[in-house]
Amino acid sequence: MRRAAYVNPGRDLGAAVALARRAEALGYESVWVTHGLGRDSFLVLAAYGAATARLRLGNGVVPIYPRHPVAMAQAALTLSELTGGRFTLGVGVSHRESMEAMLGLALTEPLAVMREYVAVLRGALGAGAAFEGRHFKVRWSLALPERPAAPPVYLAALSRKMLELAGEIADGAILWLCPPTYVRDVALPALERGRKRAGRTLDGFEIVAAVPLAVTDDPKAARAAFSGELARYLVLPFYRAMLEAGGLGEGVRAFDRDGTVPESFAGALGAIGDGAAARAYVAAYRQAGVTLPAIRPITFPDAPWYARTLEEASTW
Repeated sequence: MRRAAYVNPGRDLGAAVALARRAEALGYESVWVTHGLGRDSFLVLAAYGAATARLRLGNGVVPIYPRHPVAMAQAALTLSELTGGRFTLGVGVSHRESMEAMLGLALTEPLAVMREYVAVLRGALGAGAAFEGRHFKVRWSLALPERPAAPPVYLAALSRKMLELAGEIADGAILWLCPPTYVRDVALPALERGRKRAGRTLDGFEIVAAVPLAVTDDPKAARAAFSGELARYLVLPFYRAMLEAGGLGEGVRAFDRDGTVPESFAGALGAIGDGAAARAYVAAYRQAGVTLPAIRPITFPDAPWYARTLEEASTW
């Protein structure tokens, strides 16, 4: 079966490069890297690409507001050329806290901005961008004798409307912290509506879901680490709305009341413990309609369960 992995570098970038090389040897189809608060994902993927020969590479995902779509296209085309066409570009709107409070950028009209952004991006990845819209006015073409092959474009999506937009204008969708029931009952129907709007079906449309796992003999430590991660997301409105729609509203309210992540969240949003539980959780995503489950070992490669999780999941 097809499988991918997230390999987000921790303290040692070199160790992450070695893990990407190991993922290729284990038969993973692709590796993915987040971008928002970490290293530059294009540069990390360039390092992974140089260390591998077959492995596909994707950033999941790059925020759009800090980077003009033409600059995004230049980076994507360069990395696609550098890796022999193995690259997939993942973009997303990020969150108001990250864009406004941290960077001083205005996160306005995310759906309208994303629609225009992808239109400019597609042009810049192709023959050239000629676009006049409310948010972007662009006249640009790449001054090279031969244009590198354009990579696929995937959108990060949580809400129904962004999922519909992804289905309409993108080649795939990237999901994070969406439980399998949400994928089945909310995400898949929304993606189908978007595809229908574009006169297409879900055939050939990639649905990538990061699957948080820790195969470990010390589940208590892994749950504590996962709870620390989840606390960052439970204060973000987009994630809160998704979790409410996914039937986890009581847990969100418990977090607001107590200030701690409920234990039930670790079980609903990931699998921690033996290989059988983790394997069943991956299977639940496949059954829900995910075409490419991306094994995402909890936290970073420094964690004692990280390499073991990648190893065991490679056989599922």
